[in-house]
Amino acid sequence: MLQNNPELKGKIDQLWNKFWSGGISNPLTAIEQITYLLFMKRLDDLDLRKQADAEFTGEPYTSKFEGLWIPPADRQKIEQVNTKKERAKLEKELGIEKHTLRWSEFKNYQAEEMLMHIQTQVFPFLKDLNGEESNFTHHMKNAVFIIPKPSLLVESIKTIDEVFEIMEKDTEEKGQAFQDIQGDVYEYLLSEIATAGKNGQFRTPRHIIKLMAELVQPQLGDRICDPACGSAGFLLGAYQYIVTDLARKSGKKDLPLDEDGFERTSVASTLTEKAQTILQQSLYGYDIDSTMVRLGLMNLMMHGVDEPNIDYQDTLSKSYNEHSSYDVIFANPPFTGSIDKGDVNEALTLNTTKSELLFLESIFLMLKKGGTACVVIPQGVLFGSGKAFKALRQTLVDKCELKAVISAPSGVFKPYAGVSTAILLFTKVYDAEEEVSRPASESTWFYDMESDGYSLDDKRTKLDNHGDLQEIIKEYHQRDPEVASERKAKFFSVPHDEIKKEEYDLSFSRYKAVDFDDVVYEKPSIILDRIIENEVGKPENDEKNDRTQIKGGIVKSLFELKGLLQ
Repeated sequence: MLQNNPELKGKIDQLWNKFWSGGISNPLTAIEQITYLLFMKRLDDLDLRKQADAEFTGEPYTSKFEGLWIPPADRQKIEQVNTKKERAKLEKELGIEKHTLRWSEFKNYQAEEMLMHIQTQVFPFLKDLNGEESNFTHHMKNAVFIIPKPSLLVESIKTIDEVFEIMEKDTEEKGQAFQDIQGDVYEYLLSEIATAGKNGQFRTPRHIIKLMAELVQPQLGDRICDPACGSAGFLLGAYQYIVTDLARKSGKKDLPLDEDGFERTSVASTLTEKAQTILQQSLYGYDIDSTMVRLGLMNLMMHGVDEPNIDYQDTLSKSYNEHSSYDVIFANPPFTGSIDKGDVNEALTLNTTKSELLFLESIFLMLKKGGTACVVIPQGVLFGSGKAFKALRQTLVDKCELKAVISAPSGVFKPYAGVSTAILLFTKVYDAEEEVSRPASESTWFYDMESDGYSLDDKRTKLDNHGDLQEIIKEYHQRDPEVASERKAKFFSVPHDEIKKEEYDLSFSRYKAVDFDDVVYEKPSIILDRIIENEVGKPENDEKNDRTQIKGGIVKSLFELKGLLQ
């Protein structure tokens, strides 16, 4: 987490202050403009790295910055020319040398020339990066580069170069994956949005995403979705898990552990072209915020996913109908928001407007039979007494195999929010309209997470251990539903019949055994003697009558006090 890297955090704060003083005070606008610059930098770095890898291995590679780029408006002029010779001549006149659009090239321009170059050539090139028909180009159509001052641009580019230098240094010295540090930078940037936390929208910490990926273990070929994807953190987490898993299966050993104790490699270039194509076509995300869609697209592209499948879509609305479509769903949907009842998809049967309940039902519908979901929810969903709460929990227990309920401490989402959350892991067994012949969940595994490896205050300082994360993964995969477990531990399994008897309550405390020690109290007269002794000292023989009077007075006072309290 960036809170544990003061040097990097200081640079990002410095960047924010420059945007603020440079006239861009809206945090959402600022983060969008910063992301465009990060994207330009990362695109150049990735391309240079791929060129170097290709030279080393002898594999063919065509740089994104090779040849000429023809702006879309000029393409129409060229298409109207009849002869091939004239077209070639016009292309040469109107085309822009792609190498001039590299970060490493234009960052050396004079300030005013650089600003004009980025506004009129580099940014239009980025918007057109994957071709006119691409999903990325479609969502970038209305994007605007609005950094107003040459001085702000120069200072921002200098600071971003420094940020990347620190990230590279941390990768070498601290063993952190570059993508994770970049993810932390992105997460920290997003936390600065003034509207962060509105309607319960909170960024999911990277180590929680990795935990959930390890629990689900998505495979190459799975169709993976996040129905409220934000900046695409879950899709990126699934992508990195699969790349790491394929590396392990190919025989790679001694993969480095990151700061949270997870094995991760991000070298997707080692995949075969077929595997890379399958993986890139497996990730789908939706969001109702067009800015977040753009940020999510760029986040995945900065990590090597060339053409992400992220779209502007409300997955709770009547216009969405991709049911029984996905093998795996990861989600941290908005909490506490209310949905316009008139626009709720007719397939959603819960009589509620609470977004957290509707999203869970929608995720159930989106899963294929046999598909698995891992979802962050507010803990209130586990024990809410309303009809919609109970109906949803019954669906999860009876029509799905509810594999795990992991309660998380309230500080996991700090500094953005102190809400108490839980993670639900379930596999769809019955379709919504099917009758349940036998409940799908024979038993459910519960875990009470006490630590996620970070302090639970606003600072979220990294602790010396990984908290409960690695134990959760180990114990979950080793669980035996047939073996009765000790209910006094941090984890145990509960059979279906017991959950049903408790009206499908899924809170950890409902099933944990609590020991009550018998307490033996002394007689009141002995206690009163001790009180008097503390007040007036030990009795002499001739003081016994006085002490009896004192004791009687105290008893009277106690009865009077009791009367006042009633």
